[in-house]
Amino acid sequence: MLLAVNWVLLSLGTSLLIILTQPIAPVPAQEPAAPVIIETTNTPEASPPETSESSQTETKTEEVETPQSDSVTEEPTEPELSPEEIARQQTLIEADKLYLAGNIAEAEKLYRQVKEPFSKTVTNQERKAAILDPAQLSPGGKVYWRESEAGIAKKLQTRIIVPLQLLVDQYPEFIPGHIRFAEVLKQYDRSQEALNVLERAVSLYPNQPTLIQAKINALTDEKKWMEASLVARQFALLNPNDPQAPKFSKLAAENLNRFKSHIRAEIRGNTITNIITGAIGYAVTGSLLGPFSALDSTIMLLQGEEKIGESVANQAKRQLNLVEDEIVTAYVNDIGEKLVKAAGREEFNYEFFVIPLEDLNAFALPGGKIFINAGAIAKTNSEAELAGLLGHELAHTVLSHGFQLVTQGNLIANVTQYLPFGGTIGQLFSLSYSRDMERQADNLGTRLIVASGYAADGLRNLMVTLEKQQKNIIPTWLSSHPGGSERVSYLENLISRGGYNRYSYEGVERHLEVQAQVKQLMKERKEKEQEQQKQRS
Repeated sequence: MLLAVNWVLLSLGTSLLIILTQPIAPVPAQEPAAPVIIETTNTPEASPPETSESSQTETKTEEVETPQSDSVTEEPTEPELSPEEIARQQTLIEADKLYLAGNIAEAEKLYRQVKEPFSKTVTNQERKAAILDPAQLSPGGKVYWRESEAGIAKKLQTRIIVPLQLLVDQYPEFIPGHIRFAEVLKQYDRSQEALNVLERAVSLYPNQPTLIQAKINALTDEKKWMEASLVARQFALLNPNDPQAPKFSKLAAENLNRFKSHIRAEIRGNTITNIITGAIGYAVTGSLLGPFSALDSTIMLLQGEEKIGESVANQAKRQLNLVEDEIVTAYVNDIGEKLVKAAGREEFNYEFFVIPLEDLNAFALPGGKIFINAGAIAKTNSEAELAGLLGHELAHTVLSHGFQLVTQGNLIANVTQYLPFGGTIGQLFSLSYSRDMERQADNLGTRLIVASGYAADGLRNLMVTLEKQQKNIIPTWLSSHPGGSERVSYLENLISRGGYNRYSYEGVERHLEVQAQVKQLMKERKEKEQEQQKQRS
């Protein structure tokens, strides 16, 4: 008990030092961006992506747990390709060659030959063009608008809300209607309903700056700074040519800094709790590992998302036996580098690592550290599909999803470290993204692969394969990432409505070459493990 008391005194002193040396004010809104660094080894000429529709991918984004055992799960022999599948593959290879040679029109003809039209797209409903001026409303819409104005003048709640509800339901294209409806609901202390109105409107018209601004304002009023930052950043990233994109980038940085400042204040408040937790842990376990882990996690969060990702990545690299083959790592880094250039956040030191596991899996850590399993290369059909997987994970990093979850779960992580399979690292490796976060990552990830020159349906094709595999067993990636027909339909509609090009670079030939290299490496690894088992027995 005396040692526990000593620990508390030591921790209090250390924590006071941390608190006093940490800046209270948020970092300036726009910090100078550090150059993007991606570890790449002699990256060969990159081939464009392939978005094969039947991607044989078991996308596994297992929220990496600590290295399970050394044994590798035996997998059934892969079925041989049918003559039709071989012919399709060859056509895509020819199309890729034409694409790389600059014969885009000829390449597109071949891509179209082997890519069937989307079958799961809900409809080809044309969304009506947004209306910003009440004068453009139909007579019925004008009546609702005038009624709401009259209600506002007389301060009659029902006379305001009822016509506005009818207006946004019947004329969702009228942007000012959504904004006014949300403002009125907020006035009557119905803030969550106001946010729901704006969320629905933004989902229908995501490229309307006035709507985005209204949602950001509503979120900041509720002190939801991280969410406000994500909304602003997503608009800036997805609409780089919009005149207001720089303004939204600035808003994203400002709100992120507000969130960080809030977290610093929260962490300072939780420091005493963490110290007590550490003391209890020491008293219970007799080990200083717990107390210092509690203190370390507090320090880490105060230092920011890149420090968190770097710290956990370093531990992961020590625990996981990474693939170091130059051909494989260069291939993954090459794809990652293309995506990073389109992502728009240059303050992170991006790194991509390959884990020698056979599952189709990938996960992202805060601050730009992306890990993928070798199985992601072995089980995808093209570079475009692999880019779709990486783009999705990169989007989580770019949108600070992991950092948001980690900061919210800091105290829980410090408490659970004394339980089996608990601890901060375990918490970070098992980030459970919300449905909204997944939707954002799908959206941004698809746009990243399009901006990088890949076929737009890379991620969609990956999901089609995963959906087929679900009939027997849920792939690990889908255990933490929602899948199924609904997600495929969402991606198809996203591509169709956005006018994104499906008939672009697939990258089949290079992918097959690297895939063969990966399979050979995994075979050698398995044989080595079997030999070691024999020697031990």
